[in-house]
Amino acid sequence: MAMKSYQNQAEMFLKDYLLEDSFMPFTSIIGGIFACKLVYDLTQLMSTIYFKSYSNLTKIQRVEWNNRAISTIHALFITTLSLYFVFMSDLFSDERLAGLITLRSSALSTFALGISVGYFIADIGMIIWFYPSLGGMEYVIHHLLSMAAVAYAMLTGEGQVYTYMVLISETTTPGVNLRWYLDTAGMKKSRTYLINGVVMFVAWLVARILLFMYLFYHIYLHYDELKELCGFGRLLIFVVPVVLSVMNLMWFWKIIRGLKKTLAKRQ
Repeated sequence: MAMKSYQNQAEMFLKDYLLEDSFMPFTSIIGGIFACKLVYDLTQLMSTIYFKSYSNLTKIQRVEWNNRAISTIHALFITTLSLYFVFMSDLFSDERLAGLITLRSSALSTFALGISVGYFIADIGMIIWFYPSLGGMEYVIHHLLSMAAVAYAMLTGEGQVYTYMVLISETTTPGVNLRWYLDTAGMKKSRTYLINGVVMFVAWLVARILLFMYLFYHIYLHYDELKELCGFGRLLIFVVPVVLSVMNLMWFWKIIRGLKKTLAKRQ
């Protein structure tokens, strides 16, 4: 009985305060930042215990090791929810006659975007603090654009469908991070490294090239509904995907060249 009572109190607290409309954005953002800190500390602790090579890394390599663990966990979290909202949930379904698709949102979709904003704040903070060790200007631009678009969709509820479509591209992050881990561990000649390169190529093609084509097609089909958004919202929906698409194509070309080099060395 006591356990049930505590559970009911916790659910009421979550519903009435943490997930209440006026508190939700701030709660989720702060939660995302604290989650990043928790993952960073746990990665540092577990890596020290279970990976002997971790202690042999330089200070900045250990920082990047821990930072990539954060981005991997965030990618798994936001990709799962993005796939659910875009392809499985009826929230953004064309068959649902519940208002304009560009203005739809829910408590869960807004909360998840807040967690993502918290991640982008924490990650860009680290990138700037250790600049350029954790990434150059392209990473700063990518994070600023992503953070602006995600924060706007979270705060206004506008264009969340397109925000989640773009966030599906985070599915490529674990593969990119694994490639860095393998390289740092001296496993560039391993079979795992080769398989990872092939998987990265396929994942990037699907999630960052073909999916963006589908996004632009979806925008074309629902262009009339975009007119209901404010000017800044329309600007973000048109500009952010275009800029990210150009960056995705540039990175995709690097992936192709890297995969070609790896395959050539094995022939």
